[in-house]
Amino acid sequence: MDPNLGAAPTWTDNNTTEDYGSDDGGPNVVTKFFKSIGVKYQLLLDKWTPHSRSRWAFAISLLFIFMLRIIFAQGWYIITYALGIYHLNLFIAFLTPKIDPALDYEDDGLDLPTRSTQEFRPFIRRLPEFKFWLGMVKSTLIGLFCTMFDCFNVPVFWPILVMYFITLFCITMKRQIKHMIKYKYLPFTHGKPKYQHPPTNS
Repeated sequence: MDPNLGAAPTWTDNNTTEDYGSDDGGPNVVTKFFKSIGVKYQLLLDKWTPHSRSRWAFAISLLFIFMLRIIFAQGWYIITYALGIYHLNLFIAFLTPKIDPALDYEDDGLDLPTRSTQEFRPFIRRLPEFKFWLGMVKSTLIGLFCTMFDCFNVPVFWPILVMYFITLFCITMKRQIKHMIKYKYLPFTHGKPKYQHPPTNS
């Protein structure tokens, strides 16, 4: 009787690598390329995270370049209006707490403190500062990219768009300020307050 009869088949590493590496390797190279770009992009963001001043200087510079592009080109007002609305939504989410105190969270214990005797908790935003900056930079770059194509240059009477945006901005900020006054919170936290001990008589 053949001793190998009924034995389990054996696989070698060479057969495995030959089976999976038989194609031309095109998709694998493309995947590695995009992965390397993603890693470098994330590394750049991680290095830039603690430098808030330089980040916002870069974002404001991009926005200034975009406005110069619109002013000198005299067009793409729809793109400008859409960009302004998107930035306004980002700003409102930046000012809004993650847990809305207007909702009833009886069991969570995550509502904002309304008395000085309550435990201090830092303001947790619905949209963190870094994501606010990143969304602003990405949207401005997309807006600049759209201004390179005439198909996005829709003719419109731009003073109406300016009036709409100012009206929307005033209404939205008025509602946000009323919300802040009603629930007694500030969207800015500079660290946990420190209380001094009362002087003791020696």
